[in-house]
Amino acid sequence: MAQSPIIAPRLFDRALLAQRRRRALSLGPADFLLERVADDMEERLAAVMRDFRDVADVWTPGEELQTRLRRRLPSIKHVAPSDSAEEGLSLAPESLDLVVSALAFQFVNDLPGVLAQIRRALRPDGLLLAAMIGGDTLTELRQSFAAAEAECEGGISPRVAPFADLRDVGGLLQRAGLALPVTDLDRIVVRYDSAFGLMQDLRRMGATNVLTERRRTPTRRSTLLRMAQIYGERFADPDGRIRATFDVIWLSAWAPHESQQKPLRPGSAKASLEEAVKRAKKD
Repeated sequence: MAQSPIIAPRLFDRALLAQRRRRALSLGPADFLLERVADDMEERLAAVMRDFRDVADVWTPGEELQTRLRRRLPSIKHVAPSDSAEEGLSLAPESLDLVVSALAFQFVNDLPGVLAQIRRALRPDGLLLAAMIGGDTLTELRQSFAAAEAECEGGISPRVAPFADLRDVGGLLQRAGLALPVTDLDRIVVRYDSAFGLMQDLRRMGATNVLTERRRTPTRRSTLLRMAQIYGERFADPDGRIRATFDVIWLSAWAPHESQQKPLRPGSAKASLEEAVKRAKKD
């Protein structure tokens, strides 16, 4: 019997995400995270001694990343996110030498599917380099809202999106058929006068709650005030300012090519671990 295809759950309302990002532009966007990631991506690419002719930027908000990378990459195709729930990239097979993306993949419903599309679009030995929000991002806000809602309303609602774990992302790169996957995490701690300052920045990032299971009714004023109070009690520094954690997961991998380094076959090593341990004890 043929198996039915696995359909990824729709955690995020992609149309609402596009709407929130347009609102962020009208408010005056808070770009400090994107600016840092763009700086880091420029440095990481500078360490890769390769020429990239055909390049695509997948779903990065704004123009900051493209502006930085054009110092080295004269031609970058920007793949804009769709307002619909579709996550197709419309990239021709084996048409790209490099795919980059900054602070977009955390809002993807089917990340394995998107990575597989990128894998097909890369030429052999083509590179994917991306940064996404993950890990313990906004753990302080999540905990403070949960405690305030439980106390004031007798229950909790989903407020902060579930973020990918570093190890899980590495597995997804391999699952997509990409080679030599590398992941690492950059933790950024930002300080604010209050939780309301953080929430204002999230609005200006277009990064407020877009979960499909989000609460549809306005949050009570008493709950918001209690949340801010709990945040200050649990996550403030001695000077009274609160901390907000942003974890940026970096991921890179290559489309397979015969020139790439291959892992040793089991049993093919010239010296065993047991022999090495014995020699170390003698020394």
